[in-house]
Amino acid sequence: MSKKIVLTGGGTAGHVTPNLALIPYLKKEGYEIAYVGSISGIEKKLVSDAGIPYTGVETGKLRRYFDPKNFTDPFRVIRGFNEAHRFLKEFQPDIVFSKGGYVGVPVVQAAASLKIPVICHESDMTPGLANKLCMPFAKKICCNFPETMKDLPAQKAVLTGTPIREELFQGCRNTGLKLCGFTPDKPVLMVIGGSLGASSVNKTVRDNLDKLLQEFQIVHLCGRDKLDNLLLTKPGYKQFEYVEDALKDLYAMADIVISRAGANAICELLALKKPNILVPLPTGRGDQKLNAASFEAQGYSMVVQDDDLPDCIVAKVHELYGNRQTYIDTMSGSSQINSIPIILKLLDEYRNRE
Repeated sequence: MSKKIVLTGGGTAGHVTPNLALIPYLKKEGYEIAYVGSISGIEKKLVSDAGIPYTGVETGKLRRYFDPKNFTDPFRVIRGFNEAHRFLKEFQPDIVFSKGGYVGVPVVQAAASLKIPVICHESDMTPGLANKLCMPFAKKICCNFPETMKDLPAQKAVLTGTPIREELFQGCRNTGLKLCGFTPDKPVLMVIGGSLGASSVNKTVRDNLDKLLQEFQIVHLCGRDKLDNLLLTKPGYKQFEYVEDALKDLYAMADIVISRAGANAICELLALKKPNILVPLPTGRGDQKLNAASFEAQGYSMVVQDDDLPDCIVAKVHELYGNRQTYIDTMSGSSQINSIPIILKLLDEYRNRE
């Protein structure tokens, strides 16, 4: 008997990447997969590149503040519900897995109206508005952090961690060293600012480059249009705007990492057991600060606030490297690094219940 699943989630890469990580395992389990996302969101290209059939529906942003679009977006959500309802009725999936984001709301509600079971996943410490609206319709709600469990309905909450792309575990240290022109006898510090970069982190690393290079080789993923052309030939320092296929090799090469504290990024660091300094984004909903605080409390990360970084980066990098084995040992005991088997089990269990 064939099994069918619809994946949904979008708006940012963070709402898509975990779904992409699940796809190879769903295929192995024999699922026929379809994806429902927004009409023009980032998820459309990412999912299409993965070879999964994609259907776009209307979606409106859900805001807690005044905006003229608040008067029109509810109608877009209703239209999106109708479009999702039509597609789900035609495709007839056994289950829907929603990774969050605004597009998930009409899809989850349409699934519920058709009695299709739904599993949701919340990446951040505190549930976003979109997932809050989806919770009443979900059979189970997966999450990344122990602290999140208290904000979820007790009978629905499951601590899973986040699905990590299989290829990240297949990196080669020597390939990474060769790509960067590094030697194998000096430790490597990896700096990640996300696809758009982190200007404050970039500046601090470059301001302290000579001191850091005394002990470390540095690979710096600085973000699009964030290369420093004056440092392109600096020995021991390799810059990339962004990497895709080579990321696994750079991770394999890295001894320690400085990173922002987005949920997917830190879950990758945990799964790969990379000792890290987290520098949470100082603006926004505050989820990065909460994410970082949780990982620090669990012993997975060292946390430095954005404003404090310039004064202590060199000392903190040396402290992290000196204590790296302690962090590796603690991360090795985590229950949040084996999410995919848990999620697959939930999907299999609840698709048979209706």
